[in-house]
Amino acid sequence: MIYRYLYDLKEDRGKNFFEKIFHLDSVFYFGMKSLIINCEVFFMVEMIKNKNKQNIWAYFPVTFLTALFCCVLWGSASSAIKIAYDIFGIAPDDTASRIMLAGARFFLAGIMTICFGSVLSRKLLVPKKESLKYIAVLSLFQTIGQYYFFFMALAHITGVRGSIINASGNFFAILFAVYLFHFEKFSLRKFLGCIVGFAGIVMILGGVKALSGMEAISFSGEGAMLIAALFYALSSCCIKIFSRDENPVVLSGYQFMLGGAVLFVIGVLMGGNLVFRSASCALNLIYMGFISAGAYTMWGVLLKHNPVSRVSILGFMNPVMGVLLSAVFLGENNEAFSITGIIALLLVVAGIIIVNREGKVGR
Repeated sequence: MIYRYLYDLKEDRGKNFFEKIFHLDSVFYFGMKSLIINCEVFFMVEMIKNKNKQNIWAYFPVTFLTALFCCVLWGSASSAIKIAYDIFGIAPDDTASRIMLAGARFFLAGIMTICFGSVLSRKLLVPKKESLKYIAVLSLFQTIGQYYFFFMALAHITGVRGSIINASGNFFAILFAVYLFHFEKFSLRKFLGCIVGFAGIVMILGGVKALSGMEAISFSGEGAMLIAALFYALSSCCIKIFSRDENPVVLSGYQFMLGGAVLFVIGVLMGGNLVFRSASCALNLIYMGFISAGAYTMWGVLLKHNPVSRVSILGFMNPVMGVLLSAVFLGENNEAFSITGIIALLLVVAGIIIVNREGKVGR
């Protein structure tokens, strides 16, 4: 239903697409419809679970649909941020206001994450005193570092290109886990998966021309997105290590709040300005907060009740949703459905599947 609605919006030639999509009723409908569907799925699952002793979250159709919902949320991040730049009136060179927007988003996401986690745990989630140093480190990598460059990149490149390049974080995380943190073992499967995935990244950057310097790659665009992916990889490894002593939802929720607050204050000190020109600005900000909080909470539920490899492999849908939603919301059809764009996306997806594919059991 949502996709039919969005398609109708895009095909409406009687009114500018962006004017209509940002109309209060349209934005409210899309945001609330997503939230209602998520709640309906959650409560339906709880009802079925009460009738069936088998854990319904381990039932593959439920696992797949929930993972798909999470990837739709995560995939819509690039579109939502670029749309926010438009409705908040933030120019590509307005770094201070961009940092303020990122800070506001993640402070809100942190509050939502703790609220959702507390409801699911049926108790208020509060970090241990010993976990404060973990939260500080995570906020530096996962929120401050990653999203400073992520928001910078999306001011200079398309959502399609950003979604594909950002997927390189999956492969950087494997390399860091094996060679830097040493909590995973090297395997031919992981090596091949990284090679295939990075081939897709190189292709979207311009192929051989990018490697030889003939293709123009900007630091503030493609370069910033690659740096954001490196910070993502570092934070993924850190949260895996730190979650041995603390609830990962607690770590993420409070590091979102801390990192968001730091980014917002930095933006204010730099002279940034965040003007809410209409109700659409507030709805957009709430939705961006829900992207991180809702997707992370539901993904955490899946990881709790399923083998990690079974859930992680479904992450291949993340860049796919990013590309498709950029085409729908931002009108980037030419790049999304070009030969280069499709092959690059397929290589990245194949790489994610290969590195997360469960190895054979019983040696």
